Amino acid sequence: MQAGGLLVIHVISLGAGVQSSTMALMAANGGIEPMPICAIFADTQSEPATVYRHLDWLEKQLPFPVYRVTAGSLRNEIMAAMRGEQRMDARPPFFTLSGGMLRRQCTQDYKLLPIQKKVGELIGHEPGTRWPEDVCVIQWIGISTDEAIRMKSSRLPCVTHRWPLIEQGMSRQNCLSLLKDMGWPQPTKSACTFCPYHDDALWREMKKNDPVSFADAVVIDRAIRPGMPGPKRPEGEAWFLHRSLVPLDQVDFRNAEEAGQGRLFADECEGMCGV
Repeated sequence: MQAGGLLVIHVISLGAGVQSSTMALMAANGGIEPMPICAIFADTQSEPATVYRHLDWLEKQLPFPVYRVTAGSLRNEIMAAMRGEQRMDARPPFFTLSGGMLRRQCTQDYKLLPIQKKVGELIGHEPGTRWPEDVCVIQWIGISTDEAIRMKSSRLPCVTHRWPLIEQGMSRQNCLSLLKDMGWPQPTKSACTFCPYHDDALWREMKKNDPVSFADAVVIDRAIRPGMPGPKRPEGEAWFLHRSLVPLDQVDFRNAEEAGQGRLFADECEGMCGV
């Protein structure tokens, strides 16, 4: 689309969860305009098999291409770091025994940067050069009205974020209702199997209905304890996937409906994953 000499292109940041899937399907059926030129899925290579199966289905429904981009396997990076084979640069926000969570870096390295790289390729940007001034990329992000706190402006001068679900006044529940009404499948949450931002309902669901993913999360949870080789940390420091600071396979998720738990999602992934 040309506007006053400025080339404007629309792309979707696709997490393959409820909101971004709804947004992409609405665009494919004329419910959101203009038609984007593509969707971009940043793959951490660490999500449940259900996410990839849904993405396979979704690609077949869309009239525009879906580009799968990746910085590699986040899981492999964590495990290699715990074995002392490399640094853990893309650090997930593990819970710490000393209180709080580690500063999150995984979203930047495994979600934002791969998408940014692909956007650059689409507009012919050469790495290390200035971003073009005659191109504007409108990047659609699937944040719904109940997650408006996650809306953040783009850090790139030629990229503008757009939140079509906010424009449509749609909540996550509205998205679920639309998916049901249209006969479209309901996606599972898009996130790494071992994401510390999982709430207890999701852990409980995973343990019951996706034991393979839960077992994988338990492996990661055990690997990040102290005593393992790997990155230096304060003496006695321990890392956990669950906010209770209890080993994941010992958590009683039936008693885990804590006030404020849902707040974790408000700061989850800068609107780039889990939507």
